[in-house]
Amino acid sequence: MSLSAHDLSVSRGGIAVLEGVTFTLDPGRALILRGPNGSGKTTLLRTLAGLQPPLRGRVQAPPEARVYAGHADGIKAALTARENLSFWADIFGGGDVHAALAAFELEGLAERPAGAMSAGQKRRLGLARLIVAGREIWLLDEPTVSLDAPATAMFARTVRAHLAAGGSAVMATHIDLGLDEAEVMDVAPFKARAAALDGFDEAFL
Repeated sequence: MSLSAHDLSVSRGGIAVLEGVTFTLDPGRALILRGPNGSGKTTLLRTLAGLQPPLRGRVQAPPEARVYAGHADGIKAALTARENLSFWADIFGGGDVHAALAAFELEGLAERPAGAMSAGQKRRLGLARLIVAGREIWLLDEPTVSLDAPATAMFARTVRAHLAAGGSAVMATHIDLGLDEAEVMDVAPFKARAAALDGFDEAFL
């Protein structure tokens, strides 16, 4: 399942931040978004995920093929790790909870309430949701936040397995994941031009 952006312009708070973004990501490929904080990476990911409409252009990929993981882990503190993953498996229509626990070495924490986990453990549990989602296109915003080096390696292995199975991933990250096969796209060349101000507006700036 391919993901394509065609002359895509995206906005934050009604103000254009990126424009003219065009690419196609085929199955088995990964794309890493680079750019300084505030450059529009999160806004682009949210638009690709269908969570907000583009200003112009279009995104091509079935909505049911996409899954987004942002800064929030998306877990319920009162539920155990296993119960959280079972919940998301039911939401997405089924998924292998055991495989998700194993991928992020959470088997020993399966019956622990998520609220009693460390920040890194919660992040691993949040990322394990991707596996039970069973969707081809992963859209990930700073996925390795709160992860130590071994957990970051777990994540990289999980991404490689997803690509090998015919999935794809778009990731905004400043961390070197060791995914040498991934393409890199700097969003800076797509920075939107500042809107022209008339003289009246300038008098109040």
